[in-house]
Amino acid sequence: MEELEKLRAAIEKAQKMVFFGGAGVSTESGIPDFRSVDGLYHQKYDFPPETILSHSYFKRHTEEFYRFYRDKMLYTDAEPNAAHKKLAEWEKSGKLTAVITQNIDGLHQKAGSKNVLELHGSVLRNYCMDCREFYGLDAITDSQGVPRCAKCGGIIKPDVVLYEEALDDTVMGQAIRHISEADLMIIGGTSLAVYPAAGLIRFFRGDTIVLINRDATPFDSNADIVLHEKIGAVFSEL
Repeated sequence: MEELEKLRAAIEKAQKMVFFGGAGVSTESGIPDFRSVDGLYHQKYDFPPETILSHSYFKRHTEEFYRFYRDKMLYTDAEPNAAHKKLAEWEKSGKLTAVITQNIDGLHQKAGSKNVLELHGSVLRNYCMDCREFYGLDAITDSQGVPRCAKCGGIIKPDVVLYEEALDDTVMGQAIRHISEADLMIIGGTSLAVYPAAGLIRFFRGDTIVLINRDATPFDSNADIVLHEKIGAVFSEL
């Protein structure tokens, strides 16, 4: 495939690569994109995922939020796929400087990546809204209803960015720096529809932008190399 050969050549030439990824990176590890609503979902929930995963819904209907969150957002048995593993390998060799991800599952770290910038937080971190005590994932999985802090009894909240909440300024700043310093940017498994995360691409000043996504995106015409394939399939060829 001509585009795959171009990608191999670009990676070979690159000195400072950066990767920007979305839900399509995790779907191949068995974690569905919550936007792909199934029939079972309609039988169990009265509101769309974007509503349930909003800050205001969390505040007003905390128990119902957690029913959805435990059911649809936690995949404790998921394992890294070819894409996660290849990115960790590139970082270890010094070619890749950072993974910037919209995913909250921690699979990049599980694969061995060290410099992972989680734009939307992580399900593996949780904290008490009152005393700020931090908790692991088991605080959610081993509890029922609304999880409470063992120290003060406050409500435990996942350290994930809900709708209506701002992205972390420090993480965004680090992401912008890595993107602006990179000579090759690979964008994978994202429709580039979620802002402000998708807007990070405009900070790229390097030579080559690669776009790997199963479906077409609004950014296809701006990329130097475009592959409409599953990202795991592409990365297993690299």
